[in-house]
Amino acid sequence: MQVSNTEFDNRGRTGGIMFEEQARTSVVSMWGEIDVSLRGESSAAIANALERAKAVVIDTSKVTFMDSTGVAFLMQMYTYGTQDGLTVSLPEPPAVVRNVIEMLGVDALFAQAAHGGGAAREA
Repeated sequence: MQVSNTEFDNRGRTGGIMFEEQARTSVVSMWGEIDVSLRGESSAAIANALERAKAVVIDTSKVTFMDSTGVAFLMQMYTYGTQDGLTVSLPEPPAVVRNVIEMLGVDALFAQAAHGGGAAREA
C-alpha cells in the first residue's frame, strides 16, 4: 500500500497560486502541485502583478510537483513582466522546480535574472 504525502487546502485542492502585495514587491506564491488545473489562478496572478507594476518575486519554495503548464506560467510571468519593465525573480527554487526548468532549457533565463543580466534584476 502506497501512502500519499499530498496535502489539500480547505477547498480540497492539491496546489495553488496566490498573489500578495508587499511594500516594494508583488509576491506570487505557488504551493503543492502546479499543473493545468491552476490555469485561472495563474492568469489572475499575472494580471494582478502587471496592474500593480512593482518588482515580482515568484516563490516556489512550497511546490511539490510542476509540469510544463507550471513552467509556461513562469515563462509568461517573466516575459510579460520584463516587457512591461518589471523585475521578475525566481529565488532559490526547490529541486522539483529547478529540475523541470533545466530539463526544458529555461533555467538560464532565470539564472540571468538572478545575476542582474538582461531586462530583469533580482528584486
